[in-house]
Amino acid sequence: MDDCIFCQIIAGKIPCHKVYEDDLFLGFLDIKPLNPGNCLLIPKKHYRWVNDVPEFGQYWQVAKKIAQATIPIVKADYVSFLTLGMEVTHAHIRIIPRFYEDGHTHGIDTNLVINSTNQEMEALSREIITKINSGN
Repeated sequence: MDDCIFCQIIAGKIPCHKVYEDDLFLGFLDIKPLNPGNCLLIPKKHYRWVNDVPEFGQYWQVAKKIAQATIPIVKADYVSFLTLGMEVTHAHIRIIPRFYEDGHTHGIDTNLVINSTNQEMEALSREIITKINSGN
């Protein structure tokens, strides 16, 4: 879909800080992170909702892989997965590292965005890729 921002990212028309890519899925750092290491995982084929993705189980396995790689890098206490799907009409799983004192006291506050520089995001994406590829 030409007007879908995630389809444009997949096509390489909009840059992103990739953390994961295979034939079916693309993972990248959120440009408006709710916490350090906040990633988005999207199917490369356009689906409206997460439950529309035929490889549903595999989709969540990849989300878990990204989460497990990210936790030790950002020293998160745990991870939340969020699938609202209203902001962008392309299926996406938000992978949000969580910290006990992160300000998201009553669930996830999607307005509580942190600032990250391009250099910080580039370094973080490389660390997550390295961790995923090492299998540890």
